[in-house]
This record gives sequence, structure tokens and C-alpha cells, in this order.
Amino acid sequence: MKKYFLYILCVLQTWALYPQENNQAYQDGEWFKFRIHYGWFNASYATLEVKEKNLHNRPVYHIVGKGKSTGLLDLFFKVDDNYQTYIDKKTQLPLRFLRKIDEGGHTKNVQIDFNQVEKKAIVHDKKRETLKEFETKPNVHDMLSVFYFLRNKIDHKTIKEGDKIDIDLFFDNENYRFRTVFLEKETVKTKFGKIECLKFRPYVQAGRVFEEEESLTFWVSADENKIPVKIKAKLAVGSLEADLEEYKNLKHAFN
Repeated sequence: MKKYFLYILCVLQTWALYPQENNQAYQDGEWFKFRIHYGWFNASYATLEVKEKNLHNRPVYHIVGKGKSTGLLDLFFKVDDNYQTYIDKKTQLPLRFLRKIDEGGHTKNVQIDFNQVEKKAIVHDKKRETLKEFETKPNVHDMLSVFYFLRNKIDHKTIKEGDKIDIDLFFDNENYRFRTVFLEKETVKTKFGKIECLKFRPYVQAGRVFEEEESLTFWVSADENKIPVKIKAKLAVGSLEADLEEYKNLKHAFN
């Protein structure tokens, strides 16, 4: 259970293809709020926010993702997570990734600086006060940058059922290969009304958390925004869902 928010973020951010120069899907000030729940039981809330900044004299999008437990869960299993990425505006690739979490007493405080040219990642574990260098794949992404990168790449008008997206991620000192498959277009009922969505299924390793490889399903809006609308995860201990609760400052109209 202590890793449930990590896996929700993974789903929100498990997409990427190739670099491009223009950002057409999001903008400075965009903000999402998600309600994460087991049935009617609220487990936590998560937010994602975009800010324009500079890093090493390069214009970047600074993305901040936060998750915090609520209600009874906060009394028995406190969750307070903070994820950040700095995305180069020109390449749409990450330059820096921060992960500071507290999940039921399990804590991490890590900063990863990416050298995309030399294909290296410098990992600074601030908790253990260590600094290590790792080789990465070309055009590698972190857990947050992949989501925003894909929003600029997927064409909701031409994508076909069965299309596969393979991505390279780096986190927890390792390179990961992740595959996501587009299933179909589907209308999802939300608090904002019925929304036409693109339905995806990522393939994950079965084990202690997920019951099988096809335990996750997620939906993003089938429009120019490609925002996450709903996530459903079948866990070994039950079913977990995340629903879009609030949003503001979208770049395109959201019907």
C-alpha cells in the first residue's frame, strides 16, 4: 500500500516518443487536481502544476507534482510526496528531476541531473549523502517529463487501436523500458460531464502490488490538451482509482 501513489504517478507519466521543439498542449499556469480513492473511501489528493522558469540559463517548464494522504488514511498511513521535473523548452527532455517522499515512514530525497548529450544521469541521494553517475538511454525521461512530452506528440485524430508506445525511463538508479498500448476511444462519465477519451493500458511487471501485467488502465481526453481524466488500478489488495477533480489554465478549450 505504501507505494500506491508512486504507481499512480507512473501512470500519469508513462508516455514518450521523439523530441520536438514546439509545445502545443500545455502552458504556464496549468494545474490539475486528482482524487485518489478506494471505492467511496478517499485515500489522497494529487496535484500537477506547470511553471515557466530558467535552469542553467536555459528556459524550462518546471513541473511540480504533489500527493498527500487525507482522512483516516492520514492517521494510519501518512503520505506526503513531492515530485519535480525541469523540462527543456526546446527539446522537451528533462534536465533535472527531484523526488522527495514520505510514505508511511519510508522516505527518499533524491535529485537527478540529466546530461542528454552524453547520455548520463548524476544521482544525488541527499538522504544518504551520496553522488553517483549512471549511463542512460538516448532521449531518456523521468517519471514526470514523459507525460508532458507525450501530450505534444500523440495525435488524437490519427491514433489507431493497438498502437504501441515504447519509452525509456530512468529512476531509482536504473533504466526502465515501458510499453503502453492504445486500446480504443471511449466516453467517460466525470463530474464535468461526459468526456471523449483515449483509453490506454500500460504493461507492468506482476508481483506484490499488481495482480497481473494488465492491471492498469487509464484515460486521457481526446482533444488538443490530452489531459489525464481517469486511472484504474487493480491491486492485490483491492481496486484503486484516480479521477480528475479540478483543473485550470488549460491551453485549449476543454469540452
